[in-house]
Amino acid sequence: MSGGLPLLLLGGFLLGGAWSVWQLDAESGGRTGPQVAFAVILLVAAVLASAAGVLRLV
Repeated sequence: MSGGLPLLLLGGFLLGGAWSVWQLDAESGGRTGPQVAFAVILLVAAVLASAAGVLRLV
């Protein structure tokens, strides 16, 4: 296995985690600063892992 597919799967997993953290308190009044920071960090990690996976597949 070239390593591209596991990186794409990791990117999808991190993207799902970012979405889950972002939606955690959406209906109860708002998001806290650390919650937003953690969601952004997970989103950046997901984008980097997905981009690395695509580049390894190419």
